[in-house]
Amino acid sequence: MYKKRKILALIPARGGSKGLPGKNIRPLCGKPLIAWSIEQVLASKYIDRMVVSTDSPAIALIARKHGAKVPFLRPKELATDKASTIDAIEHAVNFFKKQGEDFDYIALFEPTSPLRDKEDIDRAIKRLIDNEGKADSLVSFGEVHMEHPGIVKKMIGGWMVPYCPGFKKVFRRQDLDKAYFPYGVIYLSKTRHLFKTRTFYQKKTMPFFIERWQNYEVDDIVDFYCIEAVLKKKLSGGLS
Repeated sequence: MYKKRKILALIPARGGSKGLPGKNIRPLCGKPLIAWSIEQVLASKYIDRMVVSTDSPAIALIARKHGAKVPFLRPKELATDKASTIDAIEHAVNFFKKQGEDFDYIALFEPTSPLRDKEDIDRAIKRLIDNEGKADSLVSFGEVHMEHPGIVKKMIGGWMVPYCPGFKKVFRRQDLDKAYFPYGVIYLSKTRHLFKTRTFYQKKTMPFFIERWQNYEVDDIVDFYCIEAVLKKKLSGGLS
């Protein structure tokens, strides 16, 4: 708890991944992928409750082994490719509400973004709550490099054309305006505003900037290998 604000942390981990089957429990540097996020959240000074929301008994078993609470299995209809993350969050919040427990803030941590620094979670929470009179949510962003929208192309009639034709024309990547992409290091919102807007991207969303080496999410095996290499380097003290 920070400044008497009660915070629920949710780690969503459905079992039906298609890009990399079984990715949430795939071994990464000696422990299942999801275990990295669980341990990071458990180390927070400010989070009051943490729950893994999954439809998979196998994921639930491994999550519990690494210290997570898994008080329910997510209904199958909330674990499909088309299911909304907000619906899964709402399901978890309603579970606790039935037990007479409410939360001021909801924090979401994607297990596919394990490259959090040890202070990231509490710094992000502190930043939003310290500015809660001005902002309603916070999202982690990393600077886009090679896939900048000013460089990206698309195909029309068999020819390559700019994906964003109205973007400022420049000749060097270094001259482009900075662009940012949201990564799953942390999503944080006031509970009331989250369910009112049904998104973490609200009119008053603060950015929480992450380092270049944190700009990876596991979607396929190539992402996994990249994260594995970065994590090994960090564990050996080569990144800070």
